[in-house]
Amino acid sequence: MKHVFFWLCTAVIICISPTSFSSIAPDVQLAKVYAQQKPVSDYLVSEKYDGVRAVWDGKLLKTRTGHIIHAPKWFTAVLPNRWLDGELWAGYNNFAFVSSLVRRKVPDHENWQQVHYLIFDAPDPLLTFEQRFEKYQGIVNGLHSIHVKPIPQHHFTNKAQLDEFYTQVLLRGGEGVMLHEKAATHQAGRTAQVLKYKPKFDAEAVVIAHLPGRGKYQGMMGAIRVKTMEGVIFNIGTGFTDEQRVSPPAIGSTITFQYQGFTKYGKPRFASFLRMRDAL
Repeated sequence: MKHVFFWLCTAVIICISPTSFSSIAPDVQLAKVYAQQKPVSDYLVSEKYDGVRAVWDGKLLKTRTGHIIHAPKWFTAVLPNRWLDGELWAGYNNFAFVSSLVRRKVPDHENWQQVHYLIFDAPDPLLTFEQRFEKYQGIVNGLHSIHVKPIPQHHFTNKAQLDEFYTQVLLRGGEGVMLHEKAATHQAGRTAQVLKYKPKFDAEAVVIAHLPGRGKYQGMMGAIRVKTMEGVIFNIGTGFTDEQRVSPPAIGSTITFQYQGFTKYGKPRFASFLRMRDAL
């Protein structure tokens, strides 16, 4: 009986030990929209990079949905035996370039040299984000890698300072900023502890119908009807190329759309097709 108790205690210790997390990919945090929920001073603020979300579980690089990213071994060789969360990024307006690399089963070594792994978290359920920032910054700086870099976090005391930083990010081609609640521990799923602040928001929805076009779009798709995860149904008729109107996103497929806030009925305002969501 003593032996059984010993092994049960050992199992519990292993389960809660931060070092044990390196063998399991974390449930990632997903951001909500910033709407001045709390004082700016409660957050650490960083630039939002439009890359491909990538989780290092200590052994493998994966997308947020768990698909293995076949990065070159030289790219991952420097990474530590613990969770890291970040973005694979190759400069502004290069999302499609990175996305195409990530989908390849055989890594394109030459093009991967243009990619940076920008780290914004080292998930640990026992630490606040402020503590995790210090941890991931120390870990990544200690790697002395040219392609793995920590994303800086900034302290602001008021919204005017936040807006100034936000404007600077947009002027250099960025898409917005992220606000992480300093005192928050890691929480899986979409959470108000992580907020995004950007001029246009993006979200995902499933295509449920094709609507016929009129006028110059006669004989083509005029709009798609989509349904969000929250169950909101609406139409998207802008943002498509002529080729996409001839061969529209398949019913049942998931698309990413942009919008600018919500109508009084809770539907995305000025929704526009952005891209197909890659099956990553």
